[in-house]
Amino acid sequence: MSRAFVKETAESAAPPERMVEDGPNPVTPEGLAAIDTHIARIEAALAGEANVLLRETLARDLRYWEIRKSTAEVVPLACDGTVAFGCTVTIARKGRQQTFRIVGVDEADAAHGLISFRSPLAAAIMGARAGDIVEADEPLGEIEVIDVH
Repeated sequence: MSRAFVKETAESAAPPERMVEDGPNPVTPEGLAAIDTHIARIEAALAGEANVLLRETLARDLRYWEIRKSTAEVVPLACDGTVAFGCTVTIARKGRQQTFRIVGVDEADAAHGLISFRSPLAAAIMGARAGDIVEADEPLGEIEVIDVH
């Protein structure tokens, strides 16, 4: 039989490692606290877990969060009216207003108004001030910065 049709991984194979970006990991103070919470939660779950596969998954996730903590750099809030990491920004684009906070990669949660500093929207408006209009590539289009705090 051809190897193309053979299952490559066993049911008991360890989960693949989570990808970790190289370099610093900018976070807000709340983001660092969230990392600590993840680590504590996983350590507690790991201590009480008997299932080998679940233990491997928890151990993998613990490695991920420990690396993220070791590379975390808390960025002091410096919202002086210019869009920067940690600032809350209100913009208008495509006929609607949006308010969000620019945060670290692991903190991003669009449903709660938190976007990653690496997102195209955040990257487009970094350095802008209230009243500025930023011309970004589609699908973003024209972005008016209304408020920065």
